[in-house]
Formats: sequence, C-alpha cells, structure tokens
Amino acid sequence: MVLMKTRCAWTGHEPIYQDYHDLEWGVPVRDDQTLFEFLILEGAQAGLNWITILKKRSGYAELFHGFDVAKCASLTDIELEEILLNKKIVRNKLKVYSVRTNSQAFIQVQKEWGSFSDYLWHFVDGQPVINHFKTVKDVPASTELSDQIAKDLKKRGFKFVGTTIVYAYLQAVGVVNDHTTDCFRHAELLG
Repeated sequence: MVLMKTRCAWTGHEPIYQDYHDLEWGVPVRDDQTLFEFLILEGAQAGLNWITILKKRSGYAELFHGFDVAKCASLTDIELEEILLNKKIVRNKLKVYSVRTNSQAFIQVQKEWGSFSDYLWHFVDGQPVINHFKTVKDVPASTELSDQIAKDLKKRGFKFVGTTIVYAYLQAVGVVNDHTTDCFRHAELLG
C-alpha cells in the first residue's frame, strides 16, 4: 500500500503545483534574488491563476535575465516592447513595464536597508508568522500585515503590490506559513 502525502487542497493533481508546494511554497526565503523573482511572478499573476505563471516561469527567467535586478532595472522601452511580443510570458504591458519600475524600487530598498530581505523580514521581527488554518477556506486573502507592507511598497514606488498580491507573496516566500494543519509541510516548516 502506497501512503499518499496530505497536501494543502489547492495543489490538486497537477505535478507542477505539487512540486512547487512541496519544495518552495512557504519556505522562508532570505535571498534577495529569489525575493525579487517572486515579487515579479506574484505581480504577473494578478488576476490570473498561479499555475499559469508557474508554467511560464522559465520564460520569465529567460526574458528577465534570470531575475537579475540590476539588469531588469536598466531595461529600455525598446527591450520591454520586444519582451511584450514573446508568448513565453503573460503579455500585459503594465505588468511587463512594472518589472523595470519594481527593479528600480527594489534597488532603492537594498540601498536603504542593506538588503531587501532585511527590509521584508523586519515586518515580522525576522521570524515567520505561523498560522494554524484547518482548511484552505480559513486562509485569508489579506491581513493587516499585508496591508501594512503593501502600503509601504506603494509609497516606495512599487507596482502590482496590492494587499492580496502581497499576502500571496508573503505566503510564497515563507514570511507566513499558511500550509493547512493537515498538510505534511506545515509541521516540516516548523522545524
């Protein structure tokens, strides 16, 4: 008899979703390049299903220089227009142009704080928020924390950082652990 792992219900049966859930989602990230990658991907996801972005993730990495923040900050309008023609990503002009805007704002945060990681994690005193939701229905779309961070990011010039996007970002990079309590990853990420 094969034992099946209990996962958060949102993973469904898609291997790409399950791998993302099992290996990345909710793992505390303190690396600026990875934090930048997820900021770009979460912004691209706005209004879409996350699996769409996961399937296009390699396209984003290719077109946005492996999520190199300095290279993204210096993209020209001509380069951004060329990127908009590529089917490897979601071709939304505001989202594509926001990559450059957010790169520039990201660099400013790094200059002020030493790293984006230090900036982001200061909101939670360096420790993940551990939630204990029983079902996916219990998980909020936003919180006071995401409201606070979204407001601050917007003040700093970031785009596509509304409170719902920010909350999804916090979940993805492990600032909050929203694995449901029956999910095998909830306990794994506590230790």
